[in-house]
Amino acid sequence: MGRGSGFLIGLLGAVWLLGSGHGEQQPPETAAQRCFCQVNLKRPCPFWNDISQCGRRDCAVKPCQSDEVPVGIKSASYKYSEEANNLIEECEQAERLGAVDESLSEETQKAVLQWTKHDDSSDNFCEADDIQSPDAEYVDLLLNPERYTGYKGPDAWKIWNVIYEENCFKPQTIKRPLNPLASGQGKSEENTFYSWLEGLCVEKRAFYRLISGLHASINVHLSARYLLQETWLEKKWGHNITEFQQRFDGILTEGEGPRRLKNLYFLYLIELRALSKVLPFFERPDFQLFTGNKIQDEENKMLLLEILHEIKSFPLHFDENSFFAGDRKEAHKLKEDFRLHFRNISRIMDCVGCFKCRLWGKLQTQGLGTALKILFSEKLIANMPESGPSYEFHLTRQEIVSLFNAFGRISTSVKELENFRNLLQNIH
Repeated sequence: MGRGSGFLIGLLGAVWLLGSGHGEQQPPETAAQRCFCQVNLKRPCPFWNDISQCGRRDCAVKPCQSDEVPVGIKSASYKYSEEANNLIEECEQAERLGAVDESLSEETQKAVLQWTKHDDSSDNFCEADDIQSPDAEYVDLLLNPERYTGYKGPDAWKIWNVIYEENCFKPQTIKRPLNPLASGQGKSEENTFYSWLEGLCVEKRAFYRLISGLHASINVHLSARYLLQETWLEKKWGHNITEFQQRFDGILTEGEGPRRLKNLYFLYLIELRALSKVLPFFERPDFQLFTGNKIQDEENKMLLLEILHEIKSFPLHFDENSFFAGDRKEAHKLKEDFRLHFRNISRIMDCVGCFKCRLWGKLQTQGLGTALKILFSEKLIANMPESGPSYEFHLTRQEIVSLFNAFGRISTSVKELENFRNLLQNIH
């Protein structure tokens, strides 16, 4: 497992922790092996205009240079000017945007073309970035780690408040526990909230728990990689026990912290389950990984399948069969509501004022959205042809990268909980 994790880090640029027990990983030898995440951090916020941009250096994202990105990963070898786009017919534009380097093998060209197709089907839970946009950039995630940046206060809370208040099936009259933007809260409000939540159907309760788990996971990351000391010579990052306690201690959070951590584990099980179910997609001979080295590509795929088989052997997987299992018409409407709410949350990530926070927020949100897409595509996955294009179920490269990176992040959170537990035992 540890060996496979190391290769996946080089492949996906993620801190992948699945039983490896390593909190920090060594980066690959070359930048070309790491710059695999493509994202557009310049998309405008679709909901409000008064975004306060974080001006701190730690909020900035350093993109990859064009010559650092492997040829097999690039979705196109050139970008269009606005004038050129206006002159090209839609069908011709689509054909050229799918062009790949002709020096690649025919087999690789076909796979790259399939990976870079724009996929906005009804099964998608996230609104993906347009990777053909001139604003889309490749980012080395190991050079832009998720950690505390100083982005906080009303602007940061506004993001989560909109997510919870408007996208988690919650009536406006019900106040969320420990919401700093709501006044006059107390024990009665907390009891009212959870009485309401327990009254929801299983799908809507699961939706809230997933968002709460994602929020908790991000807060664990920020507490574990907190800026402890800054001098003109260096910065020291590490575990901030006080910050962790303020967010998760049962007494300090009036019982809310332990609920958040339970939801974090719930999220972990959901993403673990998705990885176990998507194994047939990655086992197909047409699926390839690209590093620019054919031998390394084959070895990476072998290691990926080794990890996915290990995941599949986990004996306590989450059972999603109770989701959308009622009246067929009502279940279809509920699933559509579920999907649209989550897509809306993915769009809210473009309103985050800290670019590094936006990068990791978009990546983890899309990773969870991809996991949900997998869970609700079981029949499509089962009916995939053994070879050739899989039209009914397909994952884009963007979805694959976000899926594994998101699981790497939630796995890191689980490991960090053990680290914080040990640190707290030492001070009491």
